[in-house]
Amino acid sequence: MTGCEAAAAIRQTSVSPLELIDSLLERIDALDCEIGAFCFVDRENARRQAIQLGNEAARGIVRGPLHGVPFVAKDLFYTRGIPTEAGSKVLKGHTSSFDATAVARLNQAGAILLGKTHTTEFAILDPAPTRNPWNYEHTPGGSSSGSAAAVAAHMAPLALATQTGGSTLRPAAFCGVVGFKPSFGRVSLHGVLPLTWCMDHVGFIARDVADVAVALQVTAGFDPADPASANVDVPDFRSLIPMAKPPIFGRVRHAFFDDADPEVLMALGEATTRLSRSGASIRDVRLPESFTAIHAAQHVAGDVETAEVHSGLYALYSELYRPKAREAIEVGFLVPAELYLRAQRIRQQFRSDMNEMLEPFDALILPTANAPAPKHLVSVGDWKFQSPWSSAGLPSISIPCGLSSARLPLAIQLVGGAFSEPSLLAAAAWCESVLGRLPPPPLSASP
Repeated sequence: MTGCEAAAAIRQTSVSPLELIDSLLERIDALDCEIGAFCFVDRENARRQAIQLGNEAARGIVRGPLHGVPFVAKDLFYTRGIPTEAGSKVLKGHTSSFDATAVARLNQAGAILLGKTHTTEFAILDPAPTRNPWNYEHTPGGSSSGSAAAVAAHMAPLALATQTGGSTLRPAAFCGVVGFKPSFGRVSLHGVLPLTWCMDHVGFIARDVADVAVALQVTAGFDPADPASANVDVPDFRSLIPMAKPPIFGRVRHAFFDDADPEVLMALGEATTRLSRSGASIRDVRLPESFTAIHAAQHVAGDVETAEVHSGLYALYSELYRPKAREAIEVGFLVPAELYLRAQRIRQQFRSDMNEMLEPFDALILPTANAPAPKHLVSVGDWKFQSPWSSAGLPSISIPCGLSSARLPLAIQLVGGAFSEPSLLAAAAWCESVLGRLPPPPLSASP
């Protein structure tokens, strides 16, 4: 069941939270020895909460729209009493005395934390041990590797992730599930280990659009504990999907398509043809001039802030950092202040230009990634197609649209203007209704 389906069954008492938790624990025991999505499974606490929430449901008490529904959290989210190690020897054994705001708000809505999932070290590029459920020889992407693999393998219906470049949408695309990153500031980052302060986002991974809409519903909202938290209204996202009329899309054809895999471009063409035949209006657009510098600006700003985030730990434990993390930090120490400020001005200009360009559209449409999932431990994938929208703080969502000739998932990406989540999610649900969902992965490949 999806998260929404499970919540409905629990409210109707046709399924108990404990039955759901036990079935997922059984599946984790059967599959995760090969997939490696989890770094910690909180068995006893999850079962204890499930019993309590089941008793409440039997008495007609429902805490929220995810009452009794399990979720997992990327190992960057603080979770009270459970290790938060960020995939690194540097934080081995580190625990927190409080929950991240996103975790706490899911708990308040009745959701049950099932465990923590693997991330690349500190959400940088050194691969996590997780394998892609569609083919164990391929990566699930990064940095939210375990979150995407757990949802794709049906070991959890919902996962918390993060995205600074492409760390939610790319793993979701590689694993054949839905990945969603809201606008910068929409969901609190309090209690999430930072990679940068200016581009980190909380993300969600699920098997359909309705589930990420509900997850956004219960986690969004101003949080005084997060300096970047936006004090904006939180509409009822779930009730707004799918949209009643076909959406209007701006199709991006130029810029970074030169190195795109032919199968990716073919999948985008087939998807847009199907959407157009179902009534969507699709108009070709060119990205603004400021796009030409946005990847460089993101690298500069990201490396500087990553170096500052880690300056204290790195001075003490540099030998424990893996190569990609060490490289990003050391490069960040070398960037002069004027270059960092220039990068930030480019980011702000690009955000302004994109919001203006997006006004006539419900969303942009383009591939989520430039290729299917590469081989495991070789790379976690190219973030080129996802990172501009993270840099600009714009909401984006990845929806599966088919399989490659090697039977690996392919996906399209929709991008909206700042705080346009209601129309973006509605358009995504409309696309999902046309394109359908992928079947579960075969789970038959051997590592």
